[in-house]
Amino acid sequence: MLGRTTKEFLETPLEEFIHSEDKERAVECFESALAGTAPMTVELRFRHGDGHWIWIESSASPIPSEYDLDGVVTVTREVTERKRRERKLKETQAELKRSNEQLRRQNRRLDRFASVVSHDFRSPLSVATGRLRQAREEHDSESLDAMVEPVDRMARMIDELRTLTMSQRRDVKTTPVAIATRAEAAWAMTETGDSELRVRIDPDREYEADLGLLDHIFENLFRNAIVHNETPVTVTVGSLAERQGFYVADDGTGIPSERVETVLEYGYSTADEGTGDGLTIVSEFIEAQGWELAITGAVDGGARFEIRTD
Repeated sequence: MLGRTTKEFLETPLEEFIHSEDKERAVECFESALAGTAPMTVELRFRHGDGHWIWIESSASPIPSEYDLDGVVTVTREVTERKRRERKLKETQAELKRSNEQLRRQNRRLDRFASVVSHDFRSPLSVATGRLRQAREEHDSESLDAMVEPVDRMARMIDELRTLTMSQRRDVKTTPVAIATRAEAAWAMTETGDSELRVRIDPDREYEADLGLLDHIFENLFRNAIVHNETPVTVTVGSLAERQGFYVADDGTGIPSERVETVLEYGYSTADEGTGDGLTIVSEFIEAQGWELAITGAVDGGARFEIRTD
């Protein structure tokens, strides 16, 4: 283990084999063991017979008094591999600490950004919206009418950006939630026009979900179906047949297969009224709950979003 012969140990002081930084601790260990009744243990670097350093752990115990001898008995084992693992663990912990600190800094920046979005952007936009409304009441102008949609779109963008930003900071808290009830509640909170909702899921069927995130998922999927189709659509919420989870499908124009991956990218939209952030929010919120999102074609030819919870 140590690569040394008995002759070397007898002819050379032990301290010659011990690393200079560990000699003092080794001496203290052996002296304490010699003076006391309990064994003492020390870890130190020892020069192996072939010249490299290894880590050893030595436990020194005083020789029992009945033997009428002064000295200690040591039991030594090599712990080089253990020390290597400990060093690796410390490096990993240090890296984790740095990563956590970086995450805290990023969270602080997200907080500041959310504050800017919710206040510094929203306040002047509210003023502009109010003045635009007043101007339209006082003047009949197509130019003023044309400004309504861009201003409303900006307001939606601010809301969605703020929602997406704040979602990065909140803890996910799940409770048993009735999917049918939440789908109907989200539909009631969405501007649906003449579109229709069909719920084909057991009213008592519950999933462990974050209530706030789930509501945002439904609202954004409903809004996406309505905005990206020119005529009223029928939106269906139902249970998956072969996996745990549920789906939201519509009978609209659907999503071309070559665009399935693209629609989840930030800012992507094919509709004038859309901000391009809705499906990004959906994807983020689904992932935050440990679920999986799959986009397929619906039976009626529209888009189908499967939320797989298993």
